[in-house]
Amino acid sequence: MTDVHTPAQRSYNMSQIRSRDTTPELRVRRILHAAGLRYRLYGKHLPGKPDLVFARAQAVVFVHGCFWHMHRCRYGKREPATNKDFWARKRRANADRDKRNRTLLKATGWRVV
Repeated sequence: MTDVHTPAQRSYNMSQIRSRDTTPELRVRRILHAAGLRYRLYGKHLPGKPDLVFARAQAVVFVHGCFWHMHRCRYGKREPATNKDFWARKRRANADRDKRNRTLLKATGWRVV
């Protein structure tokens, strides 16, 4: 299937998709901050670059989208209607990478949420 957008329009659309400071992430951060918990953002030195790092507690939090990371909820189980093989491989690679990162973090003493 060919793209319905020009390369310039597709580039613009993709540039507007944020990977940080997403609405779900901001909600989680507000709740945790209101509860008195303090954290660092985006642990660049840790596997998977966790969204929130609680260094004293040796805990990290990932705020992943259900669809992209194949969670077990109804949103994670949805499948795209077109180009199914491509998206299945991409989503499976995300889930596999998440598992690898969780294993590495746990092996070094971190708790993962």
